[in-house]
Amino acid sequence: MTAPRPQAAPETSPETSLTPAGETSPAAPRTDPAAGRHALLVLAHPRTDSLTAQLAHRSRARLEAAGFTVDLLDLHAEGFDPRMSPQDEPDWADQDKRYSAEVRAQMRRIDAADVIVAVFPLWWFGLPAILKGWIDRVWNHGFAYGRSSPRLQGKRMLWIPLAAYPQDRFEELGWAGLVDRLLREGISAYCGIEDASVHFVHDSLTAGEKGLDAADDALDAFLG
Repeated sequence: MTAPRPQAAPETSPETSLTPAGETSPAAPRTDPAAGRHALLVLAHPRTDSLTAQLAHRSRARLEAAGFTVDLLDLHAEGFDPRMSPQDEPDWADQDKRYSAEVRAQMRRIDAADVIVAVFPLWWFGLPAILKGWIDRVWNHGFAYGRSSPRLQGKRMLWIPLAAYPQDRFEELGWAGLVDRLLREGISAYCGIEDASVHFVHDSLTAGEKGLDAADDALDAFLG
């Protein structure tokens, strides 16, 4: 079911952050040289030798070379549970609902990021279950949406889906536009991230080194 559109409501100040207990406290100003240059790199694939994993590690190296500090979130390696539970189900009447410790820890990692990059295979023309579950549980009401001033506003996001289809066939069937809109508008923009882009890696079953080069192309275009 599609979540209701965010409604204006009293909210946590944008100058607050989640503490380890999940409460709010004044956010300490960044004083390190890499302020504004921290990336959350999300990897969603069960095999460490997959092209998806190789692309993620290539992306990490590219981000670090550009001066970013990188938090690699390997959802499978970290054992993230994508299943929704009553504790993390959105409460439309309570934007300050206290979510599980696992979800609050993930929220802090998103809060800390200036840039979010997600690398994943496109399965059934959508997100893999573990990544969809991460969005469902962590990008939750009261955190990612549901407030008059979006908490994630000002962040940038790059989606890198790997598709087995050749580019021309993928576009001919209309999937490029549909998936692009789902990711950029249905998730990123809905949660206040207006600066978001999607870079498909095509022919993923046979791309090999060309697929790895695609990570450089995507990040070069995204980082300018």
